Amino acid sequence: MSFNSILTIWYSANKRDLPWRKTKNPYNIWLSEIILQQTQVKQGLPYYDAFISNFPTIEDLANASETEVLKLWQGLGYYSRARNLHFSAKHISENLNSVFPKNFKDLLQLKGVGDYTASAISSICYEESVAVVDGNVYRVLARYFGIDTPINTTEGVKQFKTLATSLLPSSNLGDYNQAIMEFGSRQCKPQSPVCSKCPLNIGCQAYATGSIKSLPVKLKKTKITKKYFNFIVTLSGDNKTQIEQRTKKGIWQQLYQFPLIETETSVALEDLLKRPDVHSIIPKLYKELFLYNETEIIHKLSHQELHIKFWILKISAPIKNAIKWSEIKSYPVPIVIERFINNFQN
Repeated sequence: MSFNSILTIWYSANKRDLPWRKTKNPYNIWLSEIILQQTQVKQGLPYYDAFISNFPTIEDLANASETEVLKLWQGLGYYSRARNLHFSAKHISENLNSVFPKNFKDLLQLKGVGDYTASAISSICYEESVAVVDGNVYRVLARYFGIDTPINTTEGVKQFKTLATSLLPSSNLGDYNQAIMEFGSRQCKPQSPVCSKCPLNIGCQAYATGSIKSLPVKLKKTKITKKYFNFIVTLSGDNKTQIEQRTKKGIWQQLYQFPLIETETSVALEDLLKRPDVHSIIPKLYKELFLYNETEIIHKLSHQELHIKFWILKISAPIKNAIKWSEIKSYPVPIVIERFINNFQN
């Protein structure tokens, strides 16, 4: 029995019951694939359900405000995915008469859609003969064929894409592509795969040579940089506060946060007050200023490690551009700030 036949049979018996597998609607498939980038199914499923509930069609998503979209995405991370999703929805609605692109080449023109996502949508929805290659597929192919080319190199990407394409069946392209991804996620797992019960173990090179743990090969990650964030949570006598929107490119773009003072290292109160940029945020006259969390919150991102302190600033004077504290939960904020808001009792 062929490699692809074994996987397709395994998939028919073992696939998870997921809502986006009950439709060929490209909007639903696209939404699920964008959500599942950098996100596990268990975490992404409630977000998918929430988006479909709030925006049943691509027109609904296109007509939503960016704030609404970001708020619904809150907590999922990698917020550029949400911004790209919204941008592409508006593009399809306004420039393509709400008709979703129907092939791999056209799908690649959508903002936020790369080779993998375009391959998944075009094969699942339109049965186009294109191979998906994600982390799960890399693992299955590297182990089965005994390939030690690093998967995060130009050579590796080309080699695995070529191999994956050569293994495509002549029909049921969507099921096969989903099968190999599901197989990598549930059977050929990164840690502790049950190789003795694997339907591919007879031909698996890694199983035969005892190299399961060493494949696939990936070059070392980019060095993690540390940043030190000091959020100033201002509270006025009339229970108002101040937030600002991050408009520059980078982490948390378009999300809201408390006014921020970024420092080179962790600082104490007296060092914080000596900084030249502090007076634009903290007035010279205030009632009270104290550190909320004695232990820094460490928030890890892909290439950054944020060390976060929340400083509570109580003042008597009115706050410029203030909002009521009771309104703060309506704004999309990073998950670390959402947790603070939920736990803080002012």
